[in-house]
Amino acid sequence: MWKIALVLLALVVVRITHWFYTWANPKGNGKLPPGSMGLPIIGETFQFLSQHGLYDVPPFITKRMARYGPLFRTNLFGQKVIVSTDPEVNYKILQENKTFPVSYPESFLQIMGRNGMLTSHENFHKYLRNLILHLVGPENLRAKLLHGVDQTTRRHLHSWASCGIYDVKEGAALMIFDYFCKKLISYDETQDVEKLREYFKDFMDGLLSFPLNIPGTAFDACLQGRKEATKVIEDIYQERKASKIYCDDFMDHLVAEVEKEDSFMDETNAINLVFLLLFAVYETTSQAITLLVKYIFDNPDVSAELTMKVILVETYFDFEVINETVRLANIVPGLFRKVSKDVQIKGYTIPAGWLVMVASSVVHFTPEKYEDPLAFNPWRWEGKELHAGSKSFMAFGGGTRLCAGADLAKLQMAVFLHYLVTTYSWSIIKGGDGVRKPGLIFPNGLHIQILEK
Repeated sequence: MWKIALVLLALVVVRITHWFYTWANPKGNGKLPPGSMGLPIIGETFQFLSQHGLYDVPPFITKRMARYGPLFRTNLFGQKVIVSTDPEVNYKILQENKTFPVSYPESFLQIMGRNGMLTSHENFHKYLRNLILHLVGPENLRAKLLHGVDQTTRRHLHSWASCGIYDVKEGAALMIFDYFCKKLISYDETQDVEKLREYFKDFMDGLLSFPLNIPGTAFDACLQGRKEATKVIEDIYQERKASKIYCDDFMDHLVAEVEKEDSFMDETNAINLVFLLLFAVYETTSQAITLLVKYIFDNPDVSAELTMKVILVETYFDFEVINETVRLANIVPGLFRKVSKDVQIKGYTIPAGWLVMVASSVVHFTPEKYEDPLAFNPWRWEGKELHAGSKSFMAFGGGTRLCAGADLAKLQMAVFLHYLVTTYSWSIIKGGDGVRKPGLIFPNGLHIQILEK
């Protein structure tokens, strides 16, 4: 009997050893980039999600660049990934939409939805982009959005001052959510019974967590938050569709689009689009504003220059400050694409079916492109284009997927910056210890004391 047991044990050991070997040594039709696939199933996900310094390229990237070079393989969230830190390769990836169509890790698609704005291609992507620009395009910023952003910002900053001490990230998220919910779906958190923002907070807390779908995990809470938030949006959509009441918001436009004959848009995509737009502005812009406050406080010369420019009624420097903020912020840890066919790059083969991740943070911290790259220096943008992406500036994406809401984000930051500098005196009194991880900044909160001048 013991001999049989030993044979079975040996077979199990051989099977497990073979599994580890094949995991660590994936096959391809050519030479793969060097790298490590980490442990089976887990890959190197936990290393990717580890915290790091505020002004640093994530150590997950720097350690592998030092060991393997600017192109390396790994496994993140259970999927095979090639990470590129090479500016030329990054540009090629972002420009060639057919070879590198937009995609994301499977767990992310499970959360965000497989059909819609994030994964749309060609004609449908162009349609969705034009639809979004109808709401937040440059021509609408001054005509339809500026007044509302101005009013909302002043009201919320006044509320911060009345509290004396305030968590910047929490306050910025509430301010942006308050304004954009009204523009999108005429939703008022103070009057509605269901708290849409609470569902979004649950969703965000688990968005970049290990994809373990078990009750009680952050990933499960994320999925439930997504489900509940979507239900609130769907209820509003169905009520609007049935009532035919015109509210002069984006939902009116979506209902009309769905009802058009031969429209690209259907109800599911309309509801998903609202959810994704709320997610985009709620999280990314609030993080950028939080870091904006931190950078200005740490650099008094910038604050002094901003004050002087306000007196002289000059706004160009504001946008130099904003560009420098988003360069250092690197809110999005990477831009993902999927390889549609085997591709030869730099002497390596990137196999079809793998994901590629453009690591834009490395480009933003390259000394060849940015002198003293870790310094917060808005003056480096003098005389340069401030409203476009390039090989060396990918804060708002790149190629044909450049963020459609970039101008709105900059407007919100500019208005906030204007009133913070001109109307209030303030200082950081707690937090801002310079620790961050993908999708999370200042885990302990960044609190400021703010008083009206």
